[in-house]
Amino acid sequence: MSTRRVTILRHLRALVRERHPDTAPQALRQTAEYLADEFSRYGWATTRRTFHARGRTFDNILAVSAPIDRRERQTEAPLLIGAHYDTVVGCPGADDNASGLVVLLELANLLRKVPLPRPVWLAAFNLEEEGLVGSKAFAGELRRAKHPFRGAIILECVGYARNEAGSQHQPPGIPVAVPTVGNFLGMVGNEASRGLLDAMARSARNPERVLETVSMIVPGRGEQLPDTRRSDHAAFWDEGFPAVMLTDTANFRNPHYHRPTDEIETLNLDFLERVVDAVAGMAQLPVERDSE
Repeated sequence: MSTRRVTILRHLRALVRERHPDTAPQALRQTAEYLADEFSRYGWATTRRTFHARGRTFDNILAVSAPIDRRERQTEAPLLIGAHYDTVVGCPGADDNASGLVVLLELANLLRKVPLPRPVWLAAFNLEEEGLVGSKAFAGELRRAKHPFRGAIILECVGYARNEAGSQHQPPGIPVAVPTVGNFLGMVGNEASRGLLDAMARSARNPERVLETVSMIVPGRGEQLPDTRRSDHAAFWDEGFPAVMLTDTANFRNPHYHRPTDEIETLNLDFLERVVDAVAGMAQLPVERDSE
């Protein structure tokens, strides 16, 4: 087993358990601590971004890396790569969304070793399952601060893939042809996010990654297609920022979605590793190639 696979499994074993604000609040807090500790261990400047909801305080975790080469332009708008860390009640959340968190942690390790053309922010959002509460707080704060911002890549269930015919179902109302084999990564953006989605698609097409993708641009903020708004990217759309969701399509492929059976053993770790590499490649694309 490769060192990388050992690390991925270590992260999954630490993360996969119910992480809900009411039924498993201690596990939710411990997950935040684990993520913050790991980001810091990889050398990223890590902070807790506290917000208030439901009469309590909660934390988003933000890890920031500036370009390694300090001679590069420091005014480039940062790229945010994010995933949520809470679960629904009774679900250990391996695919939803420990898979996305593992990608963030792997990126923290990979990207610290290479020159970056722009600052990168890695964000773990809380209370996504409660109505995108954490990402809405973050995106609203970002808008009010008028901070330059390249856009967000949101990882939402990126660890389940199958090669059997009929393993993928067509989401209702989606105006693109979806393959019947569930071994691709879905990428969803809106018109304002077209440049970001195109950059992500270019990186995924790298022949070394062998990652099949299906892309879709939705009108407006996805209001007419509710299934395209089911993750933290919608919070950024609503504030006028570019954002793209990467997904294995969740319940349209994964029979364990939001169930007690969403466990490590159901994940396709080869697929997960290819997602890591595709997102890492996108973060390293030169600014002039993916500017809008």
